[in-house]
Amino acid sequence: MNITVLFRRLRFVELRRLLVIISLVIAAEVVFQCFTLPNRRASSLSPTDMGSKLVMVGNATVSNHLKTTKIAAVNVVANDTDASNLGGKDGYQKETEETIIGYVIRTNKSITLVKAMENGHGDLERELADEVETRYNLKYESKSLGGVGNNAGIVPVISDSFSTAHIFSGGNVKQTEETQPKNTALLQTVSVILNNNSTISSMPMLKRSKQQPILLSQMNSILLQNHLSSLGMRPRWSSKRDRELLLARQKIENAPSVRNRPGLYASVFRNVSMFIRSYELMGRMLKVYIYREGEKPIFHQQKMRGIYASEGWFMKLMEGNRKFVVRDPKKAHLFYLPFSTTMLRTALFQPKFHSHKNLEKFLRNYVELIAGKYRFWNRTGGADHFLVACHDWASQLTRNHMRNCIRVLCNANVARGFTIGKDTTLPVTYVRSVQDPSSDLGGKPPTERPILAFFAGGMHGYLRPILLHYWGDKEPDMKIFGPMPRDIEGKKIYRDYMKSSKYCICARGYEVHTPRVVEAIFYECVPVIISDNYVPPFFELLNWESFSVFVQEKDVPNLRNILLSITEEKYLALQSRVKMVQQHFLWHKQPVKYDLFHMILHSVWYNRVFHIKPR
Repeated sequence: MNITVLFRRLRFVELRRLLVIISLVIAAEVVFQCFTLPNRRASSLSPTDMGSKLVMVGNATVSNHLKTTKIAAVNVVANDTDASNLGGKDGYQKETEETIIGYVIRTNKSITLVKAMENGHGDLERELADEVETRYNLKYESKSLGGVGNNAGIVPVISDSFSTAHIFSGGNVKQTEETQPKNTALLQTVSVILNNNSTISSMPMLKRSKQQPILLSQMNSILLQNHLSSLGMRPRWSSKRDRELLLARQKIENAPSVRNRPGLYASVFRNVSMFIRSYELMGRMLKVYIYREGEKPIFHQQKMRGIYASEGWFMKLMEGNRKFVVRDPKKAHLFYLPFSTTMLRTALFQPKFHSHKNLEKFLRNYVELIAGKYRFWNRTGGADHFLVACHDWASQLTRNHMRNCIRVLCNANVARGFTIGKDTTLPVTYVRSVQDPSSDLGGKPPTERPILAFFAGGMHGYLRPILLHYWGDKEPDMKIFGPMPRDIEGKKIYRDYMKSSKYCICARGYEVHTPRVVEAIFYECVPVIISDNYVPPFFELLNWESFSVFVQEKDVPNLRNILLSITEEKYLALQSRVKMVQQHFLWHKQPVKYDLFHMILHSVWYNRVFHIKPR
């Protein structure tokens, strides 16, 4: 017994010694950090000097003359009350398994945003910039990096006239085999000079995911597999509407062969016979119930202009439709959830709702209201319900409680939860005139288009700076620019370039989608889509390879050679089919046959028909 007690005391003494050693190591590290940071009296990294909150978000190097030490990069946010909106667990600063999303450094009179975008989280940078701009009345701009070779690029900067933090080009980053990004050799680095001459350097501005992109051929296989497998849960009880949809599916699968139909062109469709049969059945059979619950502006209110206008136009035309809409939900094949993610973000993204989680909770409460008041949601788990949303956040906000719904999304990223064969892609249509949303169509004939390729736009995300780096001012037939003036003259020049170019570059921005796809079709310019994992609009119906070109992001350095390798004969065929498909991407104040409204509704109908499981 005495031996046992003695043994326990010895173990306790050893534990105390271990704790003392650990404490001494931690204390030594803190002292070392204090001496390596230059004169803490002026350091903008000091929470005691500024009353700031520090949020660790990744690795960086802090230099002091000849001494350097590796520490965690810090997100310094002045005043703890602002931290929830600028960083932290529920804020914008997030760390993924692959890379750092971004961080903010605040000095006495400036805020500098340094961004490393990866894995589809590009909207975080822009939304953070918007929040900082509003909160601190600062200007958001893009500043060029110098750099050499792969280290050149663009990084967004937020600062005011009293800025003491700025960005300059970083040196080459030596990478080990373990940290070398796969699938690309492109890497941007930046350094930030603080007002005390300390430096945070060598932050990667582009680090490609180790995951291989999903190619178009693979998307085709996924579509076929998902239609054959009839995704989704079996309904809790059968209904007459399900039997009608199953009969419609049988008729579509056995559609009589049709080569052409006035106003339709077989070459731009996967199967024009099935489309014609399906479209006719939709016109005769489909009934949609629209829930009346929900108050404006999030529900039943449309935003008809701007980059997110697609969701507003569909909502307006759907709610005003007499052919498809029914008042009795028992007669409906589909149920429409009439909310706008754009208005949701605008109305609720305030201090009370400062994160995506709170916006998700708002939508969850809406679903619970619908499920509690009606029996239709619970019958199928929401599989016969659909939503139409164009904001970048829509895919994230609807991926949990609305995951079974047919989601019509602009941000159609197959690597981020978009389900081919169930969900469908909403075209991003930048509507400038509500009175005439499809004005100024067309362009020059193919023989009068001297420009090989054209792109102009903001340096959003990681890809566009690379595109500009490789092809800006490099070749006379490659017109690759940054943002153009947004006045009337600048917009006219932009349109004239599209109308005079053979190929229009549709490079992803913060997210995978871009309005340039539809703009290219408007101006009869062959779209060149550079956006890995993007599912193009109406993918289940249209043969996109017949009227557009797909280039992987890693192939940007070889872009000109890829385009020059396309024969004149093939280019003329692509361009002629762009004109054929144009009618399917037009809004009309009063919907017409095969237009954008009907194509969206048909894709929802078509996916539901091939998604349904019999009881």
